[in-house]
Order: sequence, then structure tokens, then C-alpha cells
Amino acid sequence: MAKTLVLGADGFIGSHLVDSLVSNGHSVRAFDRFSKSSPSFDNNESIEIFPGDFLNTGQLEEALHGIDYVFHFISTTTPATAENNPTIDIDTNIRTSVELMKLCVKASVKRVLFASTGGAIYGAENERTARIETDPTLPVSPYAIGKLAIENYLRYFRAKHGLESTVFRISNPYGERQPFHRKQGVIPIFLENIYLDKPITILGDGSMVRDYVYVKDLTEMISKVFTRADLQDVYNLGSGTGTTVNEIAQLAQEVAGKEAIIERANVPPTFLQSVVLDTTRFTTDFGFTAHTSLRDGMRATYTYIQNEIERAGIR
Repeated sequence: MAKTLVLGADGFIGSHLVDSLVSNGHSVRAFDRFSKSSPSFDNNESIEIFPGDFLNTGQLEEALHGIDYVFHFISTTTPATAENNPTIDIDTNIRTSVELMKLCVKASVKRVLFASTGGAIYGAENERTARIETDPTLPVSPYAIGKLAIENYLRYFRAKHGLESTVFRISNPYGERQPFHRKQGVIPIFLENIYLDKPITILGDGSMVRDYVYVKDLTEMISKVFTRADLQDVYNLGSGTGTTVNEIAQLAQEVAGKEAIIERANVPPTFLQSVVLDTTRFTTDFGFTAHTSLRDGMRATYTYIQNEIERAGIR
């Protein structure tokens, strides 16, 4: 049983990671602000809830006591907020991540596991092919630039201080608990709007391609391998399959059982046309990969959104 600290434990991916770590026999110290009345993850005696602010290094230092593995799955920005104000990402995510690494060295942490971004970190080069971990990293969005900076600082701390780390470059995760009301993630946005009879917006001609991975597959992949001594420094995690926005819109209508109202908008200049991750490295090293079909994952997501909307009395 590993003693783990999950930063961002009450978030979308983080809460599923907490559940998966516990189900695989590990203890979890769950670090987040916990602004809601109850945590997003399932209640379990193996979970220690640790309310804290990522920007408070004193709280981070306290949370690291007795911890073997740190999951850095917290972010103070989204792709949209970083795009609008890149300096916030520099002043918060990058700076505090470096402080975290210093504290991990001091606390003799065995390994840091970092949630990075998938295709956006590779940039526009070779857009038509699936990206592999050795491809050049040429991000054009502030969010991806910040993620790459943290990756490089992890590499520095490994060389300078012997702090082991593994980066997970994650494609487009979706599933239950994704905050659809925050307007991030095309799948929950489409499903919510269709359910509420609101228009969905398709950028450009809808041919934009992304790699969508079901969040429970993603966190299960991570929780089953993070203690392995033979972990490589970077892994792509996704489905390995590209799907167009038009296909997502069609599948969302089929899952919801109703027709969508479709609007069109221009594609932002920093958006990539195609992002698909090659996950061969992970599959070769560990023998398994994501397995939930897009239809099944979207169906589970739609049921979750329906229940959340009804519970909140939005209609």
C-alpha cells in the first residue's frame, strides 16, 4: 500500500483518481479547497481529507509529511483563462509547481506524477499523424506552454536533486463529474445543451479531430502503474483514436435521443486541427489501455448530467 497525496483531489480527474487509488489498495491524502458541501470522490476510510490552497506553500509542506507519491493534478487555470491572461499561469501554476518540487525533495518523496496536456503540447507539426512521446514539443497556447515548462522543471529536479517523476500527457478526458457548467470540454457541453434544448456551437466546419478518453479508464491506467520502478519519464494517455467534432455532435444526439440546435463559430487561431495520441509506449510497457467505447462513455456522462441538472433544479 502506497501513501499518496493527490493535489486537486476534488476536481474532475483528481476525484476519479482518488477512487481508483483506493480501489487498488492505496491510502490517499486528498488535497483541495473542498468548496462544495461534500467531496466529489466516494467516501472511504483510506482517504484523509486535507483542505488547502495550492498557492500556500506552508499548507503544501504540511500535506507532504509521510507521503511517498505525489500526484500533481491541480491547475489554477484552464486553457481559456491562460489564453486570456498568460501571466496568471506563470505566477501561479509554474511558480508554485517549482516550489512544490523543492518541498518534495525536502520531504524525500519517491516520485511526482504530473498531469500534463496531450496534443496541445506537441503543437501543429505533423498534425495529421498520431503523436508519440519523442515528437518535438512546440506548443502555441499559453496553457500548453505552462505545462511544458513544469515538465522541464521536473526534468531539472530529477537531474539536480534525484527527484523521480513521470509525466502523463493526457488527451481529452470526459466523463462523470466533469464541470459542464464551466464550459470546458465539448462532450459535456454538447450533452448538457442538447438536454436543455439549447444550441450547440461547432467551430469551423466541424472537421477538427480530438482524442477522447473516458476518465475512469484514464485514472485506472495511472493507479495501476505508478509504483512501478521501470516507469519512463513521459507517457501519452488517451484512446489512440481520433474523432471529429461533427461525429461527437452526431453521437451526442444519438445518446440523448433528440436533435440538436447547431450554431457555427470561427476557429480560434491557437486551436489545432488534429490531436491524436499514440499510446503504444504505455501499452507496450504495461499490456493494457483504455477500453470504454466512446458511445458507452458518453451515455454514462449523459446520465450523470441529467441527474445533476434535475438535482439542481435547473429546468
